[in-house]
Amino acid sequence: MEPKARVILTVQSIVNTSVARAWKYWTTPEDIVRWNVPSDFWHTTHARNELHAGGRFVYRMESADGSSEFDFSGTYDYVTYCRQISFTIGDGRKVQVCFSGRGNRTEVTETFETENSNPVEEQRKGWQSILDHFKNYAEKASRETRH
Repeated sequence: MEPKARVILTVQSIVNTSVARAWKYWTTPEDIVRWNVPSDFWHTTHARNELHAGGRFVYRMESADGSSEFDFSGTYDYVTYCRQISFTIGDGRKVQVCFSGRGNRTEVTETFETENSNPVEEQRKGWQSILDHFKNYAEKASRETRH
């Protein structure tokens, strides 16, 4: 049986902060562990990030009740400061994240290949939820930094 072709999906959000701050919050391990969650049932307990082409990242994901855990990991293919990050997840899927500054707002667009284990719409919702958590975290952190 031939494997199903992967679908390419895009999620995006407008974050009310500068592109420099959005980039920092997206790439700094201390920040990643605060926003990288698809739901209240999951949390990121550890993040390691070597942000350069050929560098690796690992985000340790654990369920709130301790019943499940996994590493979300991969290798960076391409990094342009405050503009674009492209990487390959451990299972071979490709992801691209673009940051586009619009004054004191940043458009974050994430394009990714789906996997074949879960429904496509469920994957889109999960990735969008993580991006929504990022938006909320980045905006709150930016407000707190200004005060």
